[in-house]
Amino acid sequence: MSDIANTRAGFRDGLVALAEKRDDIVFVSTDSVKVVKAEDFAKRWPERMIEVGIAEQNGVAVSAGLAASGMTPYLCTYAGFLTMRACEQMRTFVAYPKLKVRFVGVNAGLFGGNREGVSHQFIEDIGILRAIPGFTILCPADGDQVKQAVLASADTEGPVYIRIGSGKEERVFPDGTPFRIGKIRIIGSSGRDVALFCHGFVTNRVIRAAAELEKAGVRATVVEVATIKPLDVAGISEVLGKCGCAVSIEDHNVIGGLGSAIAEVIAEHAPATLARLGLQDRYGESGHPDELLDAYGMSTANIAETAKALVARKKQGLRRFRTEQA
Repeated sequence: MSDIANTRAGFRDGLVALAEKRDDIVFVSTDSVKVVKAEDFAKRWPERMIEVGIAEQNGVAVSAGLAASGMTPYLCTYAGFLTMRACEQMRTFVAYPKLKVRFVGVNAGLFGGNREGVSHQFIEDIGILRAIPGFTILCPADGDQVKQAVLASADTEGPVYIRIGSGKEERVFPDGTPFRIGKIRIIGSSGRDVALFCHGFVTNRVIRAAAELEKAGVRATVVEVATIKPLDVAGISEVLGKCGCAVSIEDHNVIGGLGSAIAEVIAEHAPATLARLGLQDRYGESGHPDELLDAYGMSTANIAETAKALVARKKQGLRRFRTEQA
């Protein structure tokens, strides 16, 4: 089994699997057939393949019309060209009337940096869509998880955004592992010293960091938050209550993404200490994805050292509290 699980192919495979069973599935392309290697879909179901060219706003409007007519359109193109160029149409034509359009955003995060650079790296997409009422936001970890998310999204009410990458992502889960919308997943837990919250293409890094922490005597709980909205507040609160401190790791701006979502839970439901790793309110640059993640503070060592610092801080606070009580 290959260690690479192509997220673009995962979308295509999920779309084909749905189309084989359902006549309402439509692929709306904004010059993105080759992006996801969906030529086979176009040949098999030409009547359910709509190409609008490089016209993302038009693609969203066409998708809204299809959804209003009882079809289930999947619109796939670069993440930023959807969430920025066509944001108004996504909000007003789809989210406001609660239409069932599924948006799939390619090249999310830094993963496109080795080919296309900052113009095709999108680190703001989650923050933009979190602010729009009614959106479901999914961030699968690998190619087959994208496929499973596509299958799970078919009957979800209202608009759905599925965040995918460049096509060179590491495999995280065995093929066929179900994707459950709206719930966190505990990937590994050696104890309650610190929680590591993550999603998407950094997940394997976090798993490796947890292994390094265990060697150093720090027991971490790794939590995948693959549904950013609706957020599993109860599940996250339970983990925070047990651990008392957490690190969020995301290939996204720390403002508006996973770290912000965890901070909101902490503020309103489960007081804890949080460190946010991600893009620190800055743009990316061209380079190999792994090198970029390292350069922007998301290396395995960065994650482990940040977690150690939080645990030390927590223990110091507990010692101070016990001294004061005595």
